[in-house]
Amino acid sequence: MAGDTVEELEKFRQQWQEEVTQRAKGAPSASVNEFAQPPRPSESSSGKILLEQTAPRLIRRRTIEAEEHAEQTGKGYHDLENKDEARRLGEVGEKIHPSNKQEPRSALDHYELAVERESEGSLGDSLNHYRKAYRLDAGVDRIYKNKHFPPSSFKSKPINPNPSNAAVTVPNPAHHSLHGSPASTISELIASFSSLPILVEGPPTDKSPQLPCPISIIPSEILINILLQIAIVDVASFARLSLVCKCFAYLVATEDRMWKRVCIGPEFGFSAMHYQWTCAIVGDPLSSSVGDLDADLDSLDLSDSSPPLDPFTLSPPYPTYRHMFQHRPRLRFNGCYISTVNYIRPGGNTASQVSWNTPVHIVTYYRYLRFFRDGRCASLLTTSEPTDVVHYLTKENMHTRHAGGLPSAVMNNCLRGRWKLSGDPFCTATGEEGTEEDDGEEGSIHIETEGADAGHANPKYIYKMALQLKSAGRSAGGTKNNKLLWVGYWSYNKLTDDWAEFGLKNDKAFFWSRVRSYGIGE
Repeated sequence: MAGDTVEELEKFRQQWQEEVTQRAKGAPSASVNEFAQPPRPSESSSGKILLEQTAPRLIRRRTIEAEEHAEQTGKGYHDLENKDEARRLGEVGEKIHPSNKQEPRSALDHYELAVERESEGSLGDSLNHYRKAYRLDAGVDRIYKNKHFPPSSFKSKPINPNPSNAAVTVPNPAHHSLHGSPASTISELIASFSSLPILVEGPPTDKSPQLPCPISIIPSEILINILLQIAIVDVASFARLSLVCKCFAYLVATEDRMWKRVCIGPEFGFSAMHYQWTCAIVGDPLSSSVGDLDADLDSLDLSDSSPPLDPFTLSPPYPTYRHMFQHRPRLRFNGCYISTVNYIRPGGNTASQVSWNTPVHIVTYYRYLRFFRDGRCASLLTTSEPTDVVHYLTKENMHTRHAGGLPSAVMNNCLRGRWKLSGDPFCTATGEEGTEEDDGEEGSIHIETEGADAGHANPKYIYKMALQLKSAGRSAGGTKNNKLLWVGYWSYNKLTDDWAEFGLKNDKAFFWSRVRSYGIGE
């Protein structure tokens, strides 16, 4: 049996050689099907082994001959899809079945394909397409957003006009009409609180007795006097009472008698505002000689001697005393104004220092201004932080020079001075425009302090500041008159009668900070 198998293989080899020879000569070859059938193997095991060893060789030779034939004839079949690829199992996220989509060409095509691959979990392939998309167009993400998520697709949802789900005819307080709320303005809303009593806290449990609340049974006349005393001591605490209940909110917002007392009082009101000099620079009473010097100082700026506005008189700009107290320019005495200055200056290199970079110095210093109700003020320039200064910024510490080592030594360079408000208060009160001879609108502050030679027997320098009262903060109902902007800063030489102006390149505005240790009597 083994000899028959060898003879059949030898016969098959001869036929294959004849076919190759005929192809080389250009003669027609035998049918492909003739050689497609492998020789019928014998039943012996040795024949099977020989056939298994010979068949792969014949297949490889068949493949080589087919490639040579394609090169000679110029015909190929490389455009045919590999059907075996569609039958095999691939890796996770790999597309097995052939796609009819064309290769991405534009930036938007790469971006869309990147989004698709990212959703499938193929992050590496997605990243490559993202990079190609942004290389072609840096704004491809906006194009993709406008194509797939246009603004017209986001329609605003109608707000439920009836959150309580009640019928329009049901008189439910939670029901909101389509025409707006019943109280369209704040004043109308506050007016609706007029008949409401002070709320009493309920018992902790159902079985517990009602807790007493003496303030809820006090007559309104006595309650107003109690609130008035609170306003005189601390007007900020009086204003915060409106957060307690609606009854207090109504009294704080509408009781003008209390606001009138705050306006005309010397504690926080306009009775403590001065529109003329009330004392000398060092705090002494005014004399004739000092008054002549003051007249010369006033000639530099637009200061005037206009009489102050009568705080009892209401005018169109200030329809109520509460509005006057909040909006009319005034100084604050229960705190100090602080200016924090930061700037950078270049440092110097030594001859022996080798460095690639030039050193710089970050300089930080502070300016402090505190105003007193009697017309005096304190000005201090130092590098000490506010926590080390504000508690010692008092009248007692201004009169003496402190030695080093004491806690109040930061006041060693404090300058005594005086202040006054300028402008034409009558024009401001009536709503008329001021003339060119006036200082402008009310709110300008003029300060005169000692000079650099303070403490000498015969000082010759006087410093003069011009500031403007402003309000810091974006909210309309925020704190008022808590900012001082620089207008000018000068030095006056009494011996030569010369003026010199200081540069304000690095100086910043002053901001008011409350200090609880400052009492009303100071």
